[in-house]
Amino acid sequence: MADHVGKFNFAIDRGGTFTDVFAQLPDGRERVLKLLSWDPQNYNDAPTEGIRRVLEEETGKVFPREQPVDTSLIGWIRMGTTVATNALLERKGERAALLVTKGFKDLLHIGTQARPKLFDLEVAVPDVVYEEVVEVDERVVLVQDGCRLPRKDPKRIVTGSTGDALELWRDLDLERVEDDLRGVLSRGIRSLAVLLLHSYTWSDHEKAVGALARRLGFTQVSLSSEVMPMVRAVPRGYTVCADAYLTPKIRQYLKGFTSGFKDCLKDVDVLFMQSDGGLTPMDQFCGSRAVLSGPAGGVVGYAVTSYSRSEENPVIGFDMGGTSTDVSRYAGQYEHVFEATTAGVTLQAPQLDINTVAAGGGSRLFFRSGMFVVGPESAGAHPGPACYRKGGPLTVTDANLALGRLLPAFFPKIFGPGEDEPLCLEETMNHFRLLTQEINAFLSSNQSQAANHSDNSPSEMSVEEVAMGFIRVANEAMCRPIRALTQAKGHDTSRHVLACFGGAGGQHACAIARSLGMKTVFIHKYSGVLSAYGLALADVVEEVQEPCSLRYEPRCFPELDRRVEDLSERCHHTLRARGFSGSQISTQVFLHMRYEGTDCALMVTAAGNRGDAQSCRAGDFRSAFTKRYLKEFGFTIPDRPIMVDDIRVRGCGKSGIKSAYAINSRLGQAKPVMVTKCYFEDGYLDTKVYLWEELPCGHSIQGPAVIIDKNSTILVEPCCEAHLTEEGDVCMTVGSDPHCALGTELNTVQLSIFSHRFMSIAEQMGRVLQRTSISTNIKERLDFSCAVFGPDGGLVSNAPHIPVHLGAMQETVQYQIRSLESELKEGDVILSNHPCAGGSHLPDLTVITPVFRKGVRGPVFFVASRGHHADIGGITPGSMPPHSTSLQQEGAVFTSFKLVTGGIFQEEAVTEALMAPAQYPDCSGTRNLHDNLSDLRAQVAANQRGSQLVEELIDSYGLAVVQAYMGYIQSNAELAVRDMLREFARRRKQLTGSLEVEAEDFMDDGTPIRLRVQIDESEGSAVFDFTGTGTEVWGNCNAPRAITLSALIYCLRCMVGQDIPLNQGCLTPISVIIPPGSILQPSPNAAVVGGNVLTSQRVVDVIFRAFEVCAASQGCMNNISFGNEKVGYYETVAGGTGAGPGWNGRSGVHSHMTNTRITDPEILEKRYPVILEEFSLRPGSGGAGKYRGGDGVVRKLLFRNNVILSVLTERRSTRPYGLQGGEDGAAGLNLLHRAEGRVLNLGAKTSVSLQPGDMFCLYTPGGGGYGGEGEGNPKPQTKRRRLNDTFSEKGSVFDFRLAQEGV
Repeated sequence: MADHVGKFNFAIDRGGTFTDVFAQLPDGRERVLKLLSWDPQNYNDAPTEGIRRVLEEETGKVFPREQPVDTSLIGWIRMGTTVATNALLERKGERAALLVTKGFKDLLHIGTQARPKLFDLEVAVPDVVYEEVVEVDERVVLVQDGCRLPRKDPKRIVTGSTGDALELWRDLDLERVEDDLRGVLSRGIRSLAVLLLHSYTWSDHEKAVGALARRLGFTQVSLSSEVMPMVRAVPRGYTVCADAYLTPKIRQYLKGFTSGFKDCLKDVDVLFMQSDGGLTPMDQFCGSRAVLSGPAGGVVGYAVTSYSRSEENPVIGFDMGGTSTDVSRYAGQYEHVFEATTAGVTLQAPQLDINTVAAGGGSRLFFRSGMFVVGPESAGAHPGPACYRKGGPLTVTDANLALGRLLPAFFPKIFGPGEDEPLCLEETMNHFRLLTQEINAFLSSNQSQAANHSDNSPSEMSVEEVAMGFIRVANEAMCRPIRALTQAKGHDTSRHVLACFGGAGGQHACAIARSLGMKTVFIHKYSGVLSAYGLALADVVEEVQEPCSLRYEPRCFPELDRRVEDLSERCHHTLRARGFSGSQISTQVFLHMRYEGTDCALMVTAAGNRGDAQSCRAGDFRSAFTKRYLKEFGFTIPDRPIMVDDIRVRGCGKSGIKSAYAINSRLGQAKPVMVTKCYFEDGYLDTKVYLWEELPCGHSIQGPAVIIDKNSTILVEPCCEAHLTEEGDVCMTVGSDPHCALGTELNTVQLSIFSHRFMSIAEQMGRVLQRTSISTNIKERLDFSCAVFGPDGGLVSNAPHIPVHLGAMQETVQYQIRSLESELKEGDVILSNHPCAGGSHLPDLTVITPVFRKGVRGPVFFVASRGHHADIGGITPGSMPPHSTSLQQEGAVFTSFKLVTGGIFQEEAVTEALMAPAQYPDCSGTRNLHDNLSDLRAQVAANQRGSQLVEELIDSYGLAVVQAYMGYIQSNAELAVRDMLREFARRRKQLTGSLEVEAEDFMDDGTPIRLRVQIDESEGSAVFDFTGTGTEVWGNCNAPRAITLSALIYCLRCMVGQDIPLNQGCLTPISVIIPPGSILQPSPNAAVVGGNVLTSQRVVDVIFRAFEVCAASQGCMNNISFGNEKVGYYETVAGGTGAGPGWNGRSGVHSHMTNTRITDPEILEKRYPVILEEFSLRPGSGGAGKYRGGDGVVRKLLFRNNVILSVLTERRSTRPYGLQGGEDGAAGLNLLHRAEGRVLNLGAKTSVSLQPGDMFCLYTPGGGGYGGEGEGNPKPQTKRRRLNDTFSEKGSVFDFRLAQEGV
């Protein structure tokens, strides 16, 4: 690198609201500056203005704004920017087209087919970023051993970069492509994304299209094989589209930025921060790697300044801004994810694992149905919090101001319409007084409810207590993702240091650290501008990656070594070309590894594991992989081969500065500039105020105290201590909170906090289950739920929200209480799956653990986990037969089986029970005993963790308090449902004068499902009466009672329309009448597998029809499975959702009682004997109306070998209903195209033997329309949610929750 000594060097973070500037001056001093990112009245570009101001103030020379800045004094400029993020959030990128393999024009519209918000009937999916799609009639397929399709031409076999052989099925017709691309250009589109199937390994067709597009005049051509050559077409497609969409905007910004300097910064070293935490030259900065450019600098900043290599204490980065908070972790190396969702777009690129949560200084405060709620809505920069004097709402910032923790005298006067006034405490207090009145009115009207749990009625709250309550709820909301981020990977949260930065974090750091058990908080002297400072500390990074399909075994080591060396040399060559010497360059090798037959891949470095004769030259990756796998998942699979999916080399050119500028190391006593009153748990306390810049080194400050810097305010809480380090940073020691006794009377603040705590217990149980399970269904598809129950078996909290599990486990727990009563002992664990005992279908095994307390008779709580086991025996592999007629044909049955007795796992007895189905005709015992036993042990371990967390909660608060708040949380859900029913009754009475509604719908075999609902307006209660529903059927569409209750809870939650605790309280106002012997309450031995996946959807349709909520969605899960003696596969397929009052249905998405993700086309073709010929929307299948129903999909599977195909579907003869004059959606259709030309309608439910060359064509139902068609709106549109109205949630915790809800 060039020598920049004696020059001005700048590191600049251009955020959405503020731009932070860190400047290293020629004499070694350092300066920081903060200015508005957008101030067109004073300057065109904030980073340029920041540089201009520093140069002018330090040199004494005038640098006129209207002239390009002289660069002779500038050594380097490093920048992080939110330009790409904002363009993605606001959908303001470049107009772009997508060119894709024929048959897949809607692939990225459908995506994973899961909806993002489980309970939103108006499915709001962010728009795709391309404007137009061109299909290319080309196709390559992977060569498969044992494929029995006739090979077209042996000469048409090619070898991909992974070593896989591929067959050219259809050549690329460049003349046709040229005509299509000329048409795209004629419509003014100049940016093109290219996605062809299997181009990650064989890219010739993509390269040919790319060369043609550039020749025709496209200014941006992004090829998926170049942007990110990784298997899986959907995320690779999103990534290449983001690149084509964002890169031109970045270039446009860079052109504007450089034009503000002499010779466009020709001789200045300009670097930009990428999402992976590394710097790259300006001309290499591209859209797909720029989305986390801003926050990445902060991660580098705290990692370099807070982590001690000698002590090795891991660090949690806590960056609290205005709209949201970023949380990340560093323990000696950066934690990356290689696929993450931002603004609704899944990007397949190396990114720092930064988790964004909805609690920032601008997060709004609400009181809903007795619950304190913070966010996710934000006040934004305009109007901002109430105290900004622009008519804004109450926010977290206002709460801190009301408590005296923010001091207006130390804030600049930049508020109000003229931006020349101080923060307004009076405006904040007026808002809080109104909210406090509302809260106290609620408490007063609900005294009778509180009296049910306690002799004490809730006392009125003061304004300060309300403000303090919102602060505590916000803190708890921020603690949950930190727990998830650490404990998900087997780390102890309390062993971490909390590194706090960002403008708002210092006011919350002590409380959050205390809540998480952390003892140390570190706040760097540049914490207010740490993202900018991190840019100065960062290294230049060059990453190269290529796909691979090799086993990690000695015979493959030479090839792995060769490819690692090639990639390493490419990194060295690029960095040398950028001016780095060999001594400045280091490389790190990563292998993307997984056990064969699993999807759980880890990106592994061999650091600390030297290579030997049994490993690659780059290191012992086998040891590194197994150690990491054991750490994250709690086990290894010793006999399973390890696969390498990708090879990645990260090259670093060392270029970060070493901050040598020391503070004034004077000693002495810290002198406060004033004493103020701050409100804490014990009321108002005298609180000394210190200026950071005047603090002497090493002196300790006892809390309560406030430390004020130019860019941030730090609150030192009581029982905490702060001191200044030699480097000028603040280090705080967090003391334990003096025990504050909590009574059993209702405290609405504690209600919100307990709601978070109970949900956190269920979430942590889920993390343990996912970590320690072994099967694909639980570990990778996350098909499980974990829950906490009261001593009566009533549901307290449930996570994740798999709709068909909602409420059903409560029936299971209560059945065991009734059946076993006094037989339950400490150390017992119960296993159950029988429909009469609250089971849904047999593969869903529920493991229940009673929680005992010394000196208390009987269990004080229960914890339970329900997981879908891939096979538990029966007449077909997978235990999901389409033609079963009795329960015994569907697998092993457990009613009240003691899985653990006295702490001993009953392996022999449970093995015998799992093999028992073999005694029935044509049935087998479980076909995967090893996975069953492993997953049952994982469920026991998850319950053990839940039991431990419940006991810790009781230790903290006492049993009476915990059980009291359990009751309050259930009452809170009950209240929300009663309010909804009263409001519906009021509207219904006005319209019809009646408080009774009814509806009817039919299964395909003609079985009716009838519902009559009688509502009591004064009570806010209802009777749901299913009398008149058809009898139990000969088949498997019978639905146990628990299924109907799950569907009912789901519908109630959707109709409430806001987040409420999903627990027993939802059903308290509801009486349910189900006739015994009907399809909804069948006899004990009835087959039920179809009831779980099909009839549950029809129950939802009937409830929504009765309440006239919306038109019917597809009403089916489209269960498709196929297999032979070597392989088995199961999927559910999306359709259209129903339209509603004010919205069109969404096309190609799952609805209501399912939300499963679908296997990526490239993975499907790589692992199974099938070729996906088409996966697209089914135009016109949505019902017409003022608001149109969403379209179903078309999915065509061509089979390469003999298989048995099983189809379990509905809505093939009945159609999804329209509402209020809207037309019905189209019925589904299952067609089989035989190889010899016959076309057969398979009907709704069947099993059929297929030959090579046979093709199954699935046409899924559309959603019903809403309203008369004459009122317009002919084209289906999805809801256009402005993503930046709230915040862009992202990170591994968010992606895990999306995956959980996508089951």
